[in-house]
Amino acid sequence: MSKTNNVLLGFPTSPFCARVKLALAEKGVDYEEREEDLFGGKSELLLKSNPIHQKVPVFLHDGKPLLESSIIVSYLDEVFTSNPLLPTCAYERAQARFWTDFIDKKVFETMRGIWLSKGGEEQEVAKKDFIEILKQLEEALGEKDFFGGDSFGYVDVIAIPLTTWFLACEKFGAFKVEDHCPKITAWIKRCFQKPTVVKSLPHPENVYQFTTQLRQMHGL
Repeated sequence: MSKTNNVLLGFPTSPFCARVKLALAEKGVDYEEREEDLFGGKSELLLKSNPIHQKVPVFLHDGKPLLESSIIVSYLDEVFTSNPLLPTCAYERAQARFWTDFIDKKVFETMRGIWLSKGGEEQEVAKKDFIEILKQLEEALGEKDFFGGDSFGYVDVIAIPLTTWFLACEKFGAFKVEDHCPKITAWIKRCFQKPTVVKSLPHPENVYQFTTQLRQMHGL
């Protein structure tokens, strides 16, 4: 597949764009990445491809736009059949989609409440909620190496990019994820032993610098 057939419109620190990059890396699919200027002026291609939300990621496969990171990852798993990410068992696929929905609805917004907070009780509530969510994910992980079992799979692809934002939460919230959620911390370390993960995800320090800029933009 030539690069011109696959285009990813993205942003360097976005965990949602990183999901798509990671899925593409896991599948061994070549693509062209185009960075969007989300604050200075979005491209015509982005506005045309995603007129409803006007956000990244957008993945163009043979010119056809695909939107929403978890949907894109699912599409890639269906179209590029090598190294499958979703389980073959229908029940396990349903479970993977449940946890994907849980992660999509809970994790990023709760983290946002920590690093966009002025501190005080508001931030303490966000920290408590965030740690509780991670503990629920630890229960889902159980004694497995990965959410899919012995091998890195769909839920891991969905979840691991969000962990690059943990450092910012820790710095602004004055806590350590490792102190509360050792299983999640061990899972993160296992994931980062994979070259595809290291290659596809933003560095946590870059994310921390980006959140610092966002705080300034919000007058914090």
